[in-house]
Amino acid sequence: MKKKSELIVMLTWNDKTVENAIEVFEGAKHTDVNYWGFKEVGLPKEEMIRLVKLIHEAGKTAVLEVVAYTEDACIDGAKVCAECGFDILMGTMYFESVQKIAEDNGVVYYPFVGTIEGRPSVLKGTIEGMIAEANELVQKKGIKGFDLLGYRYTGDAVKLNQEFVKHVKGNVCLAGSVSSFQRLSEIKAAGAWAFTIGGAFFEKKFCKGTFADNINAVLDYLNEEGDV
Repeated sequence: MKKKSELIVMLTWNDKTVENAIEVFEGAKHTDVNYWGFKEVGLPKEEMIRLVKLIHEAGKTAVLEVVAYTEDACIDGAKVCAECGFDILMGTMYFESVQKIAEDNGVVYYPFVGTIEGRPSVLKGTIEGMIAEANELVQKKGIKGFDLLGYRYTGDAVKLNQEFVKHVKGNVCLAGSVSSFQRLSEIKAAGAWAFTIGGAFFEKKFCKGTFADNINAVLDYLNEEGDV
């Protein structure tokens, strides 16, 4: 029996935190979602700290996804993550320096794999290569999970997601461009630990109602799907 995938609600659109993220969170925090996240760009640090505090006060887990590729930029993102009090750091290309910042501050670190370009991000590389890269990080560096931009992949996204989840020893979060019930079914079938949705909620891809209504539509669909 596969465990139900966790939904990570991202208060983001086009890979940036929305300006009214606090307002959006306050209007949807009552939903049955444990993980709430946003990006390292889009809000002043003071508002990021306030939003993380609100997420924690609501009994939720705070996730920062950093879209950065150079070591200096990734370090900067990791420092922001620690300073704001996030629980999980997703994203950044893997660097030992970033892992150390995360570990020193009690933050769980799930880096990207593959070759990533642009913002919004595009993922390139071979499926076999990404699996090998991930498992090497698990075995040699003790990494516990990964931020896989599956639906941003230039190749066969469904195959990548299935094979990566199947063969990588660690939590896998499928992040980016989850924008349809079909993709929800694919994620369920793959058995990913978690997945993110941000822009699709703002674009009302799952129902015509509010942000919270769209969250509930996704949760209801996952529950109705049952085990596959």
